Amino acid sequence: MIGLPDFPWDRLTPLKERAQEHPDGIVDLSVGTPVDPVPAVVRQALAEASDSPGYPLTYGTERLRAAAAGWLRRRHGVALDPANVLPLIGSKELVAWLPTLLGIGPGQRVILPELAYPTYDVGARLAGAEPYATDGLLALGPEAVPLVWVNSPSNPTGRVLPVDHLRKVVAWARERGAIVASDECYIELGWEEQPISILHPDVCGDSHEGLLAVHSLSKRSNLAGYRAGFMAGDPALIQRLLEVRKHAGMIMPGPVQAAMAVALDDDEHAEEQRARYAARRAVLRPALEAAGWKIEHSTAGLYLWASNGTDCWEQVRALADKGILVAPGDFYGKAGEAHIRIAVTASDERISAAVRRLQ
Repeated sequence: MIGLPDFPWDRLTPLKERAQEHPDGIVDLSVGTPVDPVPAVVRQALAEASDSPGYPLTYGTERLRAAAAGWLRRRHGVALDPANVLPLIGSKELVAWLPTLLGIGPGQRVILPELAYPTYDVGARLAGAEPYATDGLLALGPEAVPLVWVNSPSNPTGRVLPVDHLRKVVAWARERGAIVASDECYIELGWEEQPISILHPDVCGDSHEGLLAVHSLSKRSNLAGYRAGFMAGDPALIQRLLEVRKHAGMIMPGPVQAAMAVALDDDEHAEEQRARYAARRAVLRPALEAAGWKIEHSTAGLYLWASNGTDCWEQVRALADKGILVAPGDFYGKAGEAHIRIAVTASDERISAAVRRLQ
């Protein structure tokens, strides 16, 4: 059996039960699960493609790959051949399986941020490799590493990595033959700062060699239930991963491919959803600050990274007593032991309830 950590959210169950005892019900801000409707234009596309008896393509339809490349160009200034796009069954499966798909294994390190989505660590372990959390690549010295994960905007902190930082990561990796995988699932949700893709020419010049960007429609388009994501970047890596994924049966369903293409082409619904999140964030953040929490980073994305100076589990318990469930910072690494992560993805009514309880 592969040695994996316990699934972190299972540890929250007793506190979830405590929060559910509140007379007005729980306000669950622990997981960034979309609650708003799937856009009508996307549902229509899914329905129209539902008569889909044959096997879909692992590579995705030309229509889907063109839509993804068009979105990258239109929204993020990335020029990319649609041939260098590969659909994913949600971005989490790629995070979990990328080291294995790349042939990384025992005796090799996979580099991930000090504060990070737990699946980066799990993905390294599934491959038999060693997860190594650090924000300072120079500390590795001349060691050759096969894969470096970056995540901007960050989950959990909402931190945005500057262009200069990303440029240095790319240069460092290219000197050592490492692949850089950039998790950009929250890239359209910049607030005080605007994120930039690892594939942007200001970061990587005129070449995507050694680079993969990972994108998701879960938050942009409320498609978490569709499992709709894609990766893009280095042509050689995309083709290498395509071949392995063909063998492994990692195929996005055909109707989902059709719905995803329509979602990527339509910016109107994404702007409407962005406005919803901005409004929720605008009321929840000051309420937390007035109640004694300091918000750190959180300049982009869907989370507030907060601390009142006590242990993260004490903070979770204090809020659970008010019927508010949040995630403890140590889910994301030892460096998060004094913080909590608070999602802004609940409904307007539940966000308002949280604000009242904090007062």
